[in-house]
Amino acid sequence: MTGCILVLVAAGAGWAYWHLNQNIRSVDIDSALGGDRPARAPVTVPTEAPSASPSASASPLPTGVLNILVLGSDSRSGSENSALGGGDSTGARSDTAMVVHLDADRTKATVVSIPRDTLVTRPSCPTPSGGTTPATYGAMFNSAYAVGGPVCAVKTVEQLTGVRMDHYIEIDFAGFAGLVDALGGVTVTTTQDIDDDRSHLHLEAGTHRLDGTQALAFARTRHGIGDGSDLGRIKLQQQLVAALLKEAGKTDLLTDPAALYKMADAVTGSLTTDTGLDSLGELRGLAQGLGAIPATGLTTVTMPVVAAPSDPNRVVAQEPAASTLWESLR
Repeated sequence: MTGCILVLVAAGAGWAYWHLNQNIRSVDIDSALGGDRPARAPVTVPTEAPSASPSASASPLPTGVLNILVLGSDSRSGSENSALGGGDSTGARSDTAMVVHLDADRTKATVVSIPRDTLVTRPSCPTPSGGTTPATYGAMFNSAYAVGGPVCAVKTVEQLTGVRMDHYIEIDFAGFAGLVDALGGVTVTTTQDIDDDRSHLHLEAGTHRLDGTQALAFARTRHGIGDGSDLGRIKLQQQLVAALLKEAGKTDLLTDPAALYKMADAVTGSLTTDTGLDSLGELRGLAQGLGAIPATGLTTVTMPVVAAPSDPNRVVAQEPAASTLWESLR
């Protein structure tokens, strides 16, 4: 009887691993962009310290500076995303864009938000059909994803920053909400009332425990705070990132396999990555690196911007401050 149970458990675990791997969608960004890109930071493998134990054969994890473009897509595809999006907009844009920089020794991380309203030079990008999109000057930053998907988003960020994006991660509405729900919610504190009919978020000033749908609205709201600009929304997004990391740090998922699977299924089912992160093993390696960073080692900033001369409702990179910031991440 015990043997039958073990076989069933092993079969279930194998199916779960296969299912989660199959969930992940990927894009071969390196092949699409070729060699015309910023230089990749060197990756080093630490030399193993001599050990008296012959069984200590585990290889140390590679280290080195790592830059990851993380996008939150506002796609309404699928019934869950459509309901959470609160509208019938077609297509998809990069509703949230963050460059996550991991220091070489994995003791610090810097998250840089790029305002979606930033006017940039959008480069010519390859398309899946073999064609190219035209280069456009003074384009909205989030239009790169709309016209050319992940490949164009990465190319636009690399042109804007001069920093090589080593990896790409995209999560949609449903995946973000599912992640928060799998964690049991997140706690945030607001210093002012938020009353935004467009994001369906209504909160009084104070501390709140948000579920997945509310957290998504918190990340998307902009009209109910400050001057209604994207910069106010970015501050809320950065607060939410810190709250998520804190919540994940408190949750011992390894002792609760059901909760771990629920979270993994919610995230992988709504995830698109580059081909270097398109398996559970590769994602786990990245998570191990992130897990080594203490809460005090996380810094969140926004790319320095000023109002665009051509349109007061848009922004452009503020120089030389923006270039100085990106230089520090190379």
